Amino acid sequence: MQKIILLAIFLSLNLITAQPKKKQILLIGTFHFENPGLDVAKIKTFDVMSEKSQKELENITNKIKEFGPDKIFVEWGYQKQDKLDKFYALNTDSLLHKKADERVQLALRAAKKLGHKKLFAIDYNQTRFPYDSLTKGMKEANQLDLLKSNDEDMKLFEQSQNEKMKKYNLTELLIDYNSNQSNKENVEWYLGTANRAGKNDNFVGAFLVSEWYKRNLYMYSLIQKLTESKDDKIMVLLGAGHTAMIREFIKYDPNFEIVELATILK
Repeated sequence: MQKIILLAIFLSLNLITAQPKKKQILLIGTFHFENPGLDVAKIKTFDVMSEKSQKELENITNKIKEFGPDKIFVEWGYQKQDKLDKFYALNTDSLLHKKADERVQLALRAAKKLGHKKLFAIDYNQTRFPYDSLTKGMKEANQLDLLKSNDEDMKLFEQSQNEKMKKYNLTELLIDYNSNQSNKENVEWYLGTANRAGKNDNFVGAFLVSEWYKRNLYMYSLIQKLTESKDDKIMVLLGAGHTAMIREFIKYDPNFEIVELATILK
């Protein structure tokens, strides 16, 4: 009996030790610092080049340095890694004073402080986002209530985000963009509104949602492939709509665990 108990203990210990140590992902969702105005919701630009915001960026990237990611992944076309490498090699001080882009102000600034040789491009944008077809599908299906609620939700989202742009400083904005509520809102629209659009034989809504999932799933695949066994910690900087989806993927991936931005900023 004692032998059986000892064997059971031995086997259970082996199972525990066999579990791989999870790699930590500092997952940062953000708004576009240089807002190109391409998103459906029209959010006003926030001045990250102000003296106050620049001091905040120094503090945030110092905290990222303390966290110590081995790699930093950014929203840049994965097929254009060579262009990202050349961009990264440019004079840093000059870039920081000229470009408001979050990939410069957050990712490049942090990577240089960490002594990294490069940033890693993971954006996959060979997908479609047929928003006009989506609303057209709602009209053709006589989904007038859905169309109305969609328009109202978009207006409320724009109003809410623009109010925050006026009220919050940069640090507060980034923490808010990575909050549970923000992540919930980013996912809910796709499944609660977009996926329902169209007649029974018109899957324009499901197509749009599947394309969005595809883009994010492909980006997550690149994160998985480019994270080597020697990498204990990584950082991922993407638009908040992307990180909200990627959070869902990480939940079911036994190899990773999320570290919150709010945690490292404490």
